[in-house]
Amino acid sequence: MSSLRENPVHWFEIPVNDILRARDFYEYVFECKLDLHEVKMMKMATFPMNNSSIGAGGALVHAKGYQPHHSGTTVYFSVADIDYVLKRVQEKNGKVLIPKTSIGQYGYIAHFEDSEGNQIALHSMSE
Repeated sequence: MSSLRENPVHWFEIPVNDILRARDFYEYVFECKLDLHEVKMMKMATFPMNNSSIGAGGALVHAKGYQPHHSGTTVYFSVADIDYVLKRVQEKNGKVLIPKTSIGQYGYIAHFEDSEGNQIALHSMSE
């Protein structure tokens, strides 16, 4: 028996250098409100979440040892319309790294660079 559950990701953290700039970028791109929190020596801006729903919660994090980068783990945000989101990324001076690309029966993906230099990905089942 495996100890790994279906949809196993519970939480993610995206490193940032400027918590307010990053919060502004993500609020604009995804049209949502991120709540600011300070926990000990860590500043966080949490994405909307519902603990009783399937899926992962997460936050932008500014803390010692957290450095934005292009390599490492890739976080995929599920969106209804990749083209719409990529347009908003560019309106906030983010960069499209991989344009909308078909992955066959699994839908579409795209990657972008956020305001902090992180590589973030999008996924959609809709064309």
